Parts: sequence; C-alpha cells; structure tokens
Amino acid sequence: MPNPPKLRRPLVLASVMASMFMIAIEATIVSTAMPQIAGQLGDLHLYSWVFASFLLAQTATTMVFGKLADSHGRRPVMLWGIGIFLLGSLLCGFAWSIPSLIAFRLVQGVGAGAIQPVSLTVVGDLYSIEERGRIQGWLASVWGISSVAGPLVGGIIIGRTSWAWIFWMNIPIGLLAAAGFWRFLHEAVPQEGRPVDVAGALLLTLAVAGLMVATNDPGSALSIASLLGGIACAAAFLWQERRAADPVLDIRLWLRRPIATSNATVLFSGMAIIGLTTFLPMYVQAVLGRSALVAGFTLTVMVFGWPLGATIAARAFGRFGLRACLLLGAVLVPAGAVTFVLLGPGSSPWFAGAGSLVMGLGMGFLSVSAIVIVQESVGWSERGASTASNVFSRNLGSALGAAVLGGVLNIGLARHGGDVDYDDIRRLLEHGGATTTIDGTVRAALEGSLHLTFWAVLATAVITLLLALLVPQVAPRARVTAAAPAD
Repeated sequence: MPNPPKLRRPLVLASVMASMFMIAIEATIVSTAMPQIAGQLGDLHLYSWVFASFLLAQTATTMVFGKLADSHGRRPVMLWGIGIFLLGSLLCGFAWSIPSLIAFRLVQGVGAGAIQPVSLTVVGDLYSIEERGRIQGWLASVWGISSVAGPLVGGIIIGRTSWAWIFWMNIPIGLLAAAGFWRFLHEAVPQEGRPVDVAGALLLTLAVAGLMVATNDPGSALSIASLLGGIACAAAFLWQERRAADPVLDIRLWLRRPIATSNATVLFSGMAIIGLTTFLPMYVQAVLGRSALVAGFTLTVMVFGWPLGATIAARAFGRFGLRACLLLGAVLVPAGAVTFVLLGPGSSPWFAGAGSLVMGLGMGFLSVSAIVIVQESVGWSERGASTASNVFSRNLGSALGAAVLGGVLNIGLARHGGDVDYDDIRRLLEHGGATTTIDGTVRAALEGSLHLTFWAVLATAVITLLLALLVPQVAPRARVTAAAPAD
C-alpha cells in the first residue's frame, strides 16, 4: 500500500486551517461589530467582558483538551471542540442581552480551547520537522489574513445585515472542517482509554479563571476575591495532581528543560506583544495625532511580519537548527521594542511601523521554533499535552501582560497628580487633532505614561531573550505516524 499519510495530509491540513481561521478571525471581527452590538443590547459597563470571557474559557481549558487528545485521540477531541464552538456561535447570534452574549462567548471559548492546541498537535503528528516549519508558517498566515479580513468582513456584515451573522458565519466553515477531520483523520495507534482526571480539570479551570478575572479589573473587590479563590484552587489542583493516576498537568513534563524554558520564553513574549497591540495605536492616535487608519497600519505591518518570520524560520530549521532560529526571534523582539522607547511627539508613524515589523518578524521566528521544540521533546502520547502547554503559556502571557502593562500606564498617569483620567483620554482619541490647552495637557500626560509603558515592554522583551538563552538544542525525533490518515 502506498504511503497513506501523504495521500490525504493536505485535506487534513485544510481542515486544520479552516478550524483555526474561525478562532483567528473571531477577535477582529467581534471587535469591529461590538460598538453596534453594545448599542443595541446596552450594558456598556460589561463591554470588555465580551472579550474577556472568550479568552478566559479558552485559556482555562487548553491544558484539559491537550491532555484528552493524548488519552483519547486527536480526532474526537477536535470534533467535540468544533461542535462546542459552533454551538456557542449559534447561541451568540441569538443573544438578547450583553450578559447572555458573555455567557455564550464562554461556550465559544471552551471550543477554542480544544481547537487551537489540538490543531497544532495534529500538524506535529503528520509532518516531519523539516515540513512542519513550513506548515507552521502557513498557519501563522491564517492569523495574518484574519486580522486584515476581520474588520472588512465585520464592517460589511454590520452595514448590510444583522450582527448575528458575525457569529453564524462560523457554522458552514466549522461543518466543513469537522467533515474533513471525520473523513480523513484516522488514528492508527490504539487509544489507551486512560481515566480522565475530572477533579484536576475542574480545579485547573477554576484556578486559571480566578487569575484572569483578577487581572481583568485589578483592585476591585471582585478581583481580590477571584485572586484568593484562584490561589486556593491552584493549591488544591497541585495536591490533586500529586495523587491522580493520570494527571491533567504532569509536573514532570512541565519541568523538562526544553518545555519549561520554551514555555517561559513564549509567556514573556506574549506579554511583550500584547503591550504593542494595546498601547501603540493609542500612542499613534493620541500623542502623534494621527488617524485610526494610520494607527492600524502600524499594527498591520506586525501582522505581516509574523507569518513572514515563521516562513523564513521554517526554511532555516534544517540549516541552522531550532535553537538558532528561536534565538534570532528572541533578539528581534527587543530590537523592535527599542523603537517604541525612542518615539516622541514629533516621530513619524513609519518609524513606529518599522519597530512593529521587526517585533512581528521576531515573534514569527520565536513562536514557530518554540512550538516545534516542545513537540520534538516528547513522543506521540505526550505531544498533545506539551503543545497545549505552549499555547497555554502564550495565552496566559497575553492576559498577564494586559493587566501588568495596564497597571504601568495607571502608575504613569498617577504621577501627574490625578489630573488625567480615562474620560480625558477617550475624548482625546476621538479628537486626535485637537489643540486646546486641556487636550495639550492630556496629551503630554499620556505621552509620558505610554513612554513608561514602552519601557516596561522593552524590559519584558529583554527577559524573553534571557530566557531563550536557556533553551537547549533539541534533536528531531523519528516520525511515528500515530495519527495518519488512512488510505
């Protein structure tokens, strides 16, 4: 019989890309439509929770589904993940209030928690290290295309039909992806049928949820209670994992040097990149006085650089090795971050865009190298958990980065005696070209505060580089076709 994996791998890969496209476009398309949705449903004070609930559920369940993919196979977990995501998408379209939309976004996030890590695990199963780098570059391009297409598609849907279709458009894409996995992904290795650590999965979910709720609104009574509850659940989780027959989170796996160092590196890189995407547009609009379109350009080049860096890294794996590509990315991230601490009120947005491009290239090299390193550090039976650990670390880094760097911005604003608040900043963003005395004061205060924030981004990027230096060289493993498509 001819080599079955190569006959149908492109069809499995198409299913992977379709499923990841749903996750990737969700952030940008919902961001575009949320002002109109909030205008119809009300409860503007809960606006941010529409996004936070999705990220919370996705991050909290990533490790659980990665472990299930190892014990019960990739295909059933992917199908369940797609099914849950599509159910959440369907319900989101029928949301009658912001609280109901938040609840249904939680359902979507649970599905995304399965789709993202298991998709990357399937790629790790089917492709050799030489091929996988190139494929990872294609997957990175999915995120790049989604970031550009999302606002455009969202604007068209909002302008011509109901906002519900920004969620319902996922249904045909998801059904096609599910059909592809069902038809073409057949696992040759017998499932072990290991027991599911339900208690550990629940405690891990509650611990991560508590941490993320605490970082979403630091200082409030809810955040303090959530932090204490999260710490208690984390302690109970660690106790449970020591006694579980087959723990959700294998501490020994996480402590292996390639995995521990790679995950720590992507966690801090996630913190750095969220600082760029959150605060650079604010600087360009409020301090440089440029339009939202120009601010969007400074981030678009980062989105262009990411898949480009991943594609170049893929071609360089064989010649220079995984660690060298990772280190190059880790050098480029702080090199790009230096640009932002050099920005001033008279700087050109092209200068900011250049720094954004360099950081994007660095993230392309770093992220694709890190995911391949953790996959090559384990065998098939642990690849799902190791891949999920890397995705989890990057998502957690983004959540922590948003909270920490937001706190740095608040510290900067507080240094101006409390004369500036977020209402002033919002008004300045709406009228970026204003030149009144009040707006000049707000602009100066914001410029100083964002400058302090950019220094924090640079510090985080430097820590990323230092951690990358600790990542060891990893030799490629021999391919074992554990999840090969049947002929």
